[in-house]
Order: sequence, then structure tokens, then C-alpha cells
Amino acid sequence: MSKTILVTGPDLDPLAARLVADHGYQTVHTPAYADNAVISEFLQKTGAVGIVSRMGRIDAAAMDAAPQLRVISKHGVGVDNIDIQAAADRGIPVLVATGANAVSVAEHAIALLLATVKRILPLDAGLRAGRWEKPGFAGREIAQSTMGLMGMGSIAQATGRMAKGLGIKLVGYDPFAPDSAFDELGVTRCASFEDMLAQSNILSLHCPLTPQTRQILNAKTIALMPQGSFVINTARGGLIDEAALVAAIRSGHLAGAGLDTFATEPPAADHPFFAEPAIVLTPHIGGVTREAGARVGVDAVRGIFQILDGQPVAPERIINRKLMAADQAQLAQGKK
Repeated sequence: MSKTILVTGPDLDPLAARLVADHGYQTVHTPAYADNAVISEFLQKTGAVGIVSRMGRIDAAAMDAAPQLRVISKHGVGVDNIDIQAAADRGIPVLVATGANAVSVAEHAIALLLATVKRILPLDAGLRAGRWEKPGFAGREIAQSTMGLMGMGSIAQATGRMAKGLGIKLVGYDPFAPDSAFDELGVTRCASFEDMLAQSNILSLHCPLTPQTRQILNAKTIALMPQGSFVINTARGGLIDEAALVAAIRSGHLAGAGLDTFATEPPAADHPFFAEPAIVLTPHIGGVTREAGARVGVDAVRGIFQILDGQPVAPERIINRKLMAADQAQLAQGKK
């Protein structure tokens, strides 16, 4: 068996790399945002038995190019770049590093919120251009605003705790979260996404990208938000209909947005977001801190060796566990 772990990206935290070496393995890295053909080629060349998934999509073709592949471990929690059904069909568990980057992403969500609402970037640009824009300026407080949390996982909960410190009221929607996730933080649980939007001066997105959530924020749902609201997205760009968001900002219905993710990454040079000063943009780096990188990297690598060594893994970390179980049941019934 190969002693190689493939990392789909140019780096891995030194603590995680040391853990790989301590197990007698080596890491091989693909270029950033390698396409599926490049990832397939690396898997064939190296015989890698595990993948730390950072950048680039891993689909059925890549898995078929690597019959020796035993496990895929996401460097984070968003698995929309991995075909989890294809992995389940091939008996390959897909792991996530639940909660490891929650504080860093939550801090970034709050930073985007403050920069957007307080108009930090346009005011800074105006001052550097020689304009003193205090006369006639009217800012806005965020205390006593209501933030809607779409999703109530670890990142949403960390964001909510920080928002409460700023005097923000919290409402949330997550059909899969237990009541305790809301109750422990004092979040009012909404019956629907639409109900939450109607109450949200600030919407913070924290749900995975699935066929059901793709473009969940669109022209129709944006219209449900109060006039002058803000949107913060540190989850996945595909959650938003980007054209509808731009239109809502240009019309004045939305006052601004703070976005760390895009539907396509990196975005095109002529992306309409770049022309809107009310939108604050960062290049999907909410969880990219030294502290989170160490926790996520170590968690991702540790999960790989738990699988390879036949050790137990917390069930909530295996994102395609139920799919794999369903496949096994179908095989046992002769339906597959």
C-alpha cells in the first residue's frame, strides 16, 4: 500500500504535516484549484490512499482513477466540491473537520458585518482621495438590530455569540438542528426561512450548499427582508443568486453585503460585485488563520489515519455515513 496522502492545494499546516510524517507517510500537493483531470493524474501517479481536500473538485472520475483510495478528509466542513454520493458508492468515507475553524470564520463574519454597515472601505478610500466626508454623513448603529442565522452549526453558533456581544438580537432557521442549539444561545427559532428573512435586518448564511439551498437567497426571498438590510456570507457563494443580490443593492432594497465566497472561485475580473462600493469582498479566507489552519489540518489528517488504522471515528464527522449504509443495505438486498 502506498504511504502517500494527497493534498489538493499548495500547503498544509506544519503540525498536520508532522502528524503525517509521524505515521510514516508523505504528502504530495496539487496546484491550487486543480481541475479533476489534474487531481486524477496525481492520484494515479502517487497511489495516494487518502486525500486532504482543500481546493478543486473530486468527482467520480477521480475516484475511479484511484482504486486504492480509502478516505477523503475535507480541510473544513463544506463538501460541495466532493461528490459524496460517488464516494459512498465506492465505499469511501468523506470526513469533515467539524467546528475546527468556527471561531475564525465567525470573527470574519463579524468583521464583514462591521466593515459593511459602517462603510469602512468607501470612507477610507474617500479620505485617501482627499475628501473629508464628515459633513452630511449619517452612520448606522447595529445594536438592537436582528440577525438571522441561516443554519445553526458550530460556525453560526460562534457568530451568534459574538453578535450578541454587540447587542444584536438573534433569530435562526435550521430544520435539522435540535432545539438545544437555539435555546443555549437564546436564538428565536423560526418555522421557515421566509419567516426568518422577514425579521432579519442582517442575514448571515451558515448552511451547506445543496440542491435544496442553491440560490436560496434570490429575488423573491430578498424581497422578504426589511428595506435597508444587509447580507453576510461566509458559507458558499452558490447560496446566493448573485445577479439578484446586485439588483437589490442597486435598487436600495439592500443596503450592502459582506461576502467571502462566490458562486465561481476565483470570480471573473468583470464580476459585477467589483463595481458596487456597498459590497465588501474577501477571497474565501474566513477560516484561513494560523490557529484554524492548525486545528483543521490536524483534524483532517487525524481522521484519515483513524480510517486507515481501523479506529473509530465520531459518526457526525463522516458526512456520507448514511449514504454508505443505504448502499450496503441495497447490496444486501440485491438491488445494486
